[in-house]
Amino acid sequence: MNNHNAPVLEKTVLGVHRGIFMLGLVSFLTDLSSEMIFSVFSIFLTAILGASVALLGLIEGMADFAASSLDYVAGFVSDRTGKRKTLTILGYAFSTLAKTIIALQSTLFSAASFRVIERLGKSFRGAPRDAWISSMATQKNAGFSFGVHKAMDKSGAILGPIGAYFILDRLGETASTFKILFLVALAPAALAVLLLFFITEEPAPPTQRESIVRAYRTLGPAFKHYLFTAGLFSLAYFSFGFLLLKAYSVGFAIRSVTLLYALYNVSFVLAAPLLGKLGDHIGRRKIIALEYILYLLMCVGFIFASAKWQVVALFLVFGVFYAIDESQSKAYITDMEKTKRGTAIGAYSFFTGLVYLPASIIAGALWKLSPSYAFGFAGITSAAAFVFFISRRARTVSGP
Repeated sequence: MNNHNAPVLEKTVLGVHRGIFMLGLVSFLTDLSSEMIFSVFSIFLTAILGASVALLGLIEGMADFAASSLDYVAGFVSDRTGKRKTLTILGYAFSTLAKTIIALQSTLFSAASFRVIERLGKSFRGAPRDAWISSMATQKNAGFSFGVHKAMDKSGAILGPIGAYFILDRLGETASTFKILFLVALAPAALAVLLLFFITEEPAPPTQRESIVRAYRTLGPAFKHYLFTAGLFSLAYFSFGFLLLKAYSVGFAIRSVTLLYALYNVSFVLAAPLLGKLGDHIGRRKIIALEYILYLLMCVGFIFASAKWQVVALFLVFGVFYAIDESQSKAYITDMEKTKRGTAIGAYSFFTGLVYLPASIIAGALWKLSPSYAFGFAGITSAAAFVFFISRRARTVSGP
């Protein structure tokens, strides 16, 4: 970790390095912008532009692939050059460019281009930004630092859909209103890119010259064991939409289902920093193991849930689970890989992203047979990942 000569109190906001707080603010503004659009994108594409559901599915599939396609390359380049900030700015700028496209032109091609390019920007910035965060955190507060960042990021996912609802409710669900919404969403995205230029970077020392393949081979055995654990666990992935369908089948009205999504996000925001601080104290391996157990319990719960209060409780559990998955996994990786953090985080995001595609196909096929089959498969897979995870003590982990 970097040593900071300035007094800690002059460098921290909300208990984390000032630069991490600024990156959290950047993520908040970006997610606020993105979720304003994402929350209405499927309706805009089908109801306004007249696209078929099949085309929507194709575009979403391309977007899901794009969201993890560049992680490993971007992480490798950030380690090779030591320039985290430059790559992070490029990634956020790409996403902002994508929002400019859909704000200026309302066609099927521009909408599809927006969705894919925006996710490419997310993929390109993720690993360099997370490696940058780890360079500003200390060994004792890495978990809390990642937790605060993800909590700020997810706060945008709460306010974004609310903003979209307010605009559509006041102005009507017309093509011109969607254009106004997209223009409004562009403003916080542009501000986020601007803020990045005001964050001071202490460039990381470039790593030795090596190929992108060799860079993976030289990552430690502890990390690779976790990578394969995460890959196995990723087979348990199913779309958040399945949980909303389950809630609807239990008796929630459509408008109430949207509130469950907000509830999940609130649970995430509250849990992320608290679990990060807990991991800093008791060890992140225990928190990662808790992630698999929570997912197993949630899957079992959804199999038997028949009352609304049970579904509400399970959505809260899902928020806690996802807070670990989104933030503490990155902190755990930076414990294991001190010099190639960008490469390691990128490899993790790329590999798990690839597994999500077959996982979604499996979940969809099982759901057609019975929702219980989909949840049952996910629960069994989660249990297998837990057993595999605890089967090897990561001796090379020097962190908590």
